[in-house]
Amino acid sequence: MAYTASALSFMLEDLGKTVILTGAQIPMSQLRNDAVDNFMGALTIAGHYIIPECSIYFNHTLYRGNRTSKMSSYDLSAFSSPNFPPLVDVGIEIVVNWNNVLRQTGIRRFRAHKQMSPHVATLRLFPGISTATIKAFLSPPIRGVILETFGAGNAPQRPDLLQVLGETCNRGVIVVAITQCQQGSVSDAYETGRMLLQAGVVPGHDMTPECALTKLSYLLSKPELSITEIRNLMATSLRGELTRHSCSAPSDPASVERTLENIQDVLFKFVSLTQSPTSETQITLTPGTPIDAAVRDAAAPWTWTAGEVATTEAVLIPFLIHLAAARDDIMNMQFCIDTYGGKDGTEEVHKAVNVAGGVVNCPDPTNGQTPLHAACLNGGVQAVDLLLRSGALVHLRDTLGHTALYYVRAAARQGHEAIVDKLLQAGATLGGADEPFAVLGLKNALVARDQVSQGVWLKTGVRVVDDLEL
Repeated sequence: MAYTASALSFMLEDLGKTVILTGAQIPMSQLRNDAVDNFMGALTIAGHYIIPECSIYFNHTLYRGNRTSKMSSYDLSAFSSPNFPPLVDVGIEIVVNWNNVLRQTGIRRFRAHKQMSPHVATLRLFPGISTATIKAFLSPPIRGVILETFGAGNAPQRPDLLQVLGETCNRGVIVVAITQCQQGSVSDAYETGRMLLQAGVVPGHDMTPECALTKLSYLLSKPELSITEIRNLMATSLRGELTRHSCSAPSDPASVERTLENIQDVLFKFVSLTQSPTSETQITLTPGTPIDAAVRDAAAPWTWTAGEVATTEAVLIPFLIHLAAARDDIMNMQFCIDTYGGKDGTEEVHKAVNVAGGVVNCPDPTNGQTPLHAACLNGGVQAVDLLLRSGALVHLRDTLGHTALYYVRAAARQGHEAIVDKLLQAGATLGGADEPFAVLGLKNALVARDQVSQGVWLKTGVRVVDDLEL
């Protein structure tokens, strides 16, 4: 199952819906079994949460599939994810760790890649392994090998063995080093590990053996990728399968006073959006106004705890991104995304915003609509584009059961048919509560001879023939 989940995580490209694999240690045919609990738990999560990943549910825990290995053949906790925390813990309450759930950041429709290269294998090193064995193992038609090394990426330092590995890499065979340990990662901390890298071996970081093998098979099945590109991609996180190197902490961490200045910036942007245009003189907050240290010391102001600061920001940012999306204000939207979604492609996510898919998918508490709903309702073409590229989910529904695609009729009236194209390109479809209202909308457009609205509804896949929905 770990191999299947890992393979599917790569083969299901631009996945926007929940995929869960499950099974049982004791068959359902037995009176006492774990099959019912695993099956019902997987159905519950799949039916109530949009976690666009291929995952494994076992013993009240949902794991990222390509991070999982089977640890026991007899224990009910058969699977484990040693290098990555669970996505969901099921107890009295279902706790979803949204900060670790993947988000689609490309505007592409879902695709199923159906080819895998069979010319891959796994070689587990051991003390005394002969060079002839390794040379025979690396002979054609092999195209890729996962090399399970000792500890943090060590291997026997025999010159003949390193020469064989170097010659293999030079002729285009991709060799990826991972650790034999259940937990941990390969690194160049030791001289032996650096020798492998110099021979052309690619570091596999903390990928599991199942994941590394299926990822290599997946990449080798794509003829458009060169050997160099595949080597680079093997060391890159494609589906959250490996841990990126975290940024080092600054030598001088920001103080609470600096954090308060950041909150002042948030308040300035929040106030600037909530104000209605008027010619009257208004009082505004000035962002980033420095306060003299002597004045601060003289006034002796009370400071906030870091928790209070984080809570205040977490309350304001979702409102800010909704307002910015409604006004097609991509500058303030980018501010929200950078603040709570990580800057420059890093994975730093503010833990206070614990919502599905991060701040770009935070629902409005009054109607359940996401920023993508707001952008579609108000014809924000740029806002829709930025949200989709930042991980907005097109399948989320508001309290009325409608996805963002349903509200494109409002954008169509304003001449923003490009929004429809972007949503469809990202894999949006009409279904559930959307369908009867969409059919009614198309009927009204036909009666009113509104060709623009007709074109929009037809693009979304709605059809009406003799008052019957197709």
